Amino acid sequence: MSVLTHQFINAHEAESPLDIVPVAGRIGAEIRGVALSGDLDDATLAAIRAALVRHKVIFFRDQTVLDDAKQEAFAERFGKPVAHPTVPVVPGSKYLLELDSREGYAASSWHTDVTFVDSYPQASILRAITIPEAGGDTLWANGVTAYEELPEALKTLVDGLWALHTNDYDYAGTFSNADQARVEEHRKVFASTVYETEHPVVRVHPESGERALLVGHFVKNFVGLNQADSQRLFGILQDHITKPENTVRWRWRAGDVAIWDNRSTQHRAIADFGLQRRTLRRATIAGDVPVAIDGSRSRVIKPERQEQTLLAAE
Repeated sequence: MSVLTHQFINAHEAESPLDIVPVAGRIGAEIRGVALSGDLDDATLAAIRAALVRHKVIFFRDQTVLDDAKQEAFAERFGKPVAHPTVPVVPGSKYLLELDSREGYAASSWHTDVTFVDSYPQASILRAITIPEAGGDTLWANGVTAYEELPEALKTLVDGLWALHTNDYDYAGTFSNADQARVEEHRKVFASTVYETEHPVVRVHPESGERALLVGHFVKNFVGLNQADSQRLFGILQDHITKPENTVRWRWRAGDVAIWDNRSTQHRAIADFGLQRRTLRRATIAGDVPVAIDGSRSRVIKPERQEQTLLAAE
């Protein structure tokens, strides 16, 4: 098994102009003393982006002045915001997605956002509005350190492996605490158009050059493997990605903002808050088509002419 080098340790950044405090040993950092807005200067914005690539997910406490318009303004400075390909935006907004969870209803399985399209998002900006008194934390996992720690035999296997991702999957398994009617309602919206895309299991990060495992709950099967073998291999890879050493857990407060690099991480909500309300709103930043180790790019399977290219950066 590989041994992590210093570059993969989530250490303090002495060279950064920002006040950055690592939260966990391999992923996650809090940035203090920055008020997020559409008026951030270029130098601060560049430092935030650099911190995101290094730490994979970054947190900002007490951004209480942000409302929908100001969150969108910040997102427009950060990159090219895009709406979700199937889920309607928050009324009055241009591209905000609301995560409004009641009765323990939350996306409580590990995933990378929107990987069923080819140019899935590079980053997400999540703002906490209503947070349970207890429970409702979010976990993130580092796909880069997961890859680095794979035994060499598994690296050899996954380096050339591809997976089919789709939004037509087991919704009941994802929203295990919800009744069947609500699950079916969610599925009708989320899979109103069925997408299928083949991605490399190992993606080369376009900025850092790091290699990250790309799986998560949108994976239907691995190309060339039957369903039974796919499920067994999926479990092995997911276990490597989500082992505690590769994760960070964030306890939300109203006004918090989390930004994560969607090209190198997975995340999941923890649905342990019973009947309490949990509401957050997410802005999504357009990404590019993943590149495999051999230079080949992800390929669209369904629909044949996807409108998902709207997610591509212009």
